[in-house]
Amino acid sequence: MSHLRHPVSRRGFLAGAAASGALIMLHPFSARAQANQAHLRIMETTDIHVNVLPYDYYADKANDTMGLSRTASLIAAVRKEATNAMLIDNGDLLQGNPMGDYIAYEKGLKDGDLHPIMKGMNLLGYECSTLGNHEFNYGLSFLDKVLAGANFPFVCANLIRGTELAANPRDDKLYLKPYVILDKKIKDGSGAEQPIKIGIIGFVPPQIMVWDLKNLEGNVRTRDIVEAAKAWVPQIKEEGADIVIALSHSGIDIKQGDGMENASFFVAGVEGIDAVFTGHQHLVFPGKKDFQALDGVDTEKGTLQGKPAVMGGFWGSHMGLIDLLLERDGSKWRVVSATSEARPIYERVDKANKPTVADDQRIVDALKADHEATLAYVRRPVGKTSAPLYSYFALVADDPSVQIVNQAQSWYLKDILKSTQWKDVPLLSAAAPFKAGGRNGADYYTDVAVGDIAIKNVADLYLYPNTVRAVEITGAQVKEWLEMSAGIFKKIEAGKADQALIDTEFPSYNFDVIDGVSYKIDLSQPPKYDAKGGVANTGSSRIVDLSFDGKPIDPAAKFVVATNNYRAGGGGNFPDINASKIIYEAPDTNRDVIVRYVVSEGTINPSADDNWSFTPLPGTSVVFETGPRAKDFISGVKSLKIEPAGEGEAGFAKYRILL
Repeated sequence: MSHLRHPVSRRGFLAGAAASGALIMLHPFSARAQANQAHLRIMETTDIHVNVLPYDYYADKANDTMGLSRTASLIAAVRKEATNAMLIDNGDLLQGNPMGDYIAYEKGLKDGDLHPIMKGMNLLGYECSTLGNHEFNYGLSFLDKVLAGANFPFVCANLIRGTELAANPRDDKLYLKPYVILDKKIKDGSGAEQPIKIGIIGFVPPQIMVWDLKNLEGNVRTRDIVEAAKAWVPQIKEEGADIVIALSHSGIDIKQGDGMENASFFVAGVEGIDAVFTGHQHLVFPGKKDFQALDGVDTEKGTLQGKPAVMGGFWGSHMGLIDLLLERDGSKWRVVSATSEARPIYERVDKANKPTVADDQRIVDALKADHEATLAYVRRPVGKTSAPLYSYFALVADDPSVQIVNQAQSWYLKDILKSTQWKDVPLLSAAAPFKAGGRNGADYYTDVAVGDIAIKNVADLYLYPNTVRAVEITGAQVKEWLEMSAGIFKKIEAGKADQALIDTEFPSYNFDVIDGVSYKIDLSQPPKYDAKGGVANTGSSRIVDLSFDGKPIDPAAKFVVATNNYRAGGGGNFPDINASKIIYEAPDTNRDVIVRYVVSEGTINPSADDNWSFTPLPGTSVVFETGPRAKDFISGVKSLKIEPAGEGEAGFAKYRILL
């Protein structure tokens, strides 16, 4: 095993207040550190998703809740509050907005080219990063070219090159270094510089082998995150690391299992790890909203199993921050106290988002050409729509933004399957609303006016670079697919007014609508499946009047369903839907298929065909929240008796449905 220390410069590490003439409030650890103590501040960005600038390319307008250029100004200010500071990143950098697609699909990266994300990050003095699951969306070759432009190391201890896992994780042939040990100098409480060795290890969700099977199969394997941590952390300590930091691109879940997607809680329990930086879930930790009531998770102090941890939001919305008070015992340092915080780049004032920091102009200037090229890319018209495309009611009624995706997928696969053994098998199509408010805010909805459709509108309809898949299943499995989708709704009591309809823990991208069949959802029944695909109520049946071609569906009949690689590969844990059911893997992304469909049709009609609805419940009403612009489209929802019900929280509008 080669020695894994990474010789890096001290760029930005000794960030004292003297560099600025302004009065700086030092963190208490810096103010009170003794001669044998030192304060180390570690700053995190996570889930940037190419949002380097505060601009929403889908909406084609500025957005004050996002942008690494804003987080950069926060980073600069926070450095000044501590004697010693360092900056790390926790992954999901390369995909998530049209700039990422433009670079990957149109501009490309020639040898020596810098990806826009690296142009920004290289200016900020990052010490290390790990890989997120979206790093693999454009393939391994593209990833390699991007990483070659970073002037800081990337680490990942559970991504294996090739197809074989070794008997011992330490013998795995890893794609990247599992960790680095940074040889640093820190100032102690007396002002003297002292040496310290900081180990940094990284992890990616094993589920990338499902989500990006096409790009990864035969090329790499993944190992369980906690298993890898338990193997490698002792070696980091053996090599002399004083403290060990985990970059865990993995969320927080306290239900342990093999190959966990959200394993950070159990990473914190690995002996030798001193602090855990988390991400992936697009949530904030510590804080008052997320992860409440989980045993062993302290949302006030910001600890997991007693270890300091942080999750810094997404798209640059927050900067994660862990402060460590270190004490020297002989020649070794150990953590004696810690605090954790997630600092936002904006605040909510008078129902509007107000930035609390300005842009770092260096990043704005460095990305000027990329920004302008992306704008030209997303504004390019590809066709017209005869009806508005919106997702304000996508969770409560058949919806035009989902309808157009289903139409395009069916159009694409019908042509492909006509010369195969499946040419006479009925073709259905499944799609979910991606932009449906929720944690992403009251403006996070598809909203395309009648007239020209540009690439930005297609990207707005379909956020992810998924590829088309076709699965063959039975009528009975179609019903179970829909039962899983119907888990987004809470159980509703007949005869009761204004009950909350939506289970906000259920992600909207798992609310699949299947076109080609018609059905009703009985909300008086409990959900059969929970948000993770587990059976919650064995005998429950919410899907009623399920029919195909005007007749009750035959449970034994065969159907082909058009979907995406995520769902077909098992993403979302839908019952019986996995890679064994795939009959066709398309080379094209769902987005490209939508663009081709629009181009082929010239003018599309995305009006919803109302193939699903709720069963009536007399004397019963439910409420849900949506974007404030929903009022402009309420007349288009024909299948519901719906009315405004006042203001919701955080800019949302509340609506009532009379069942």
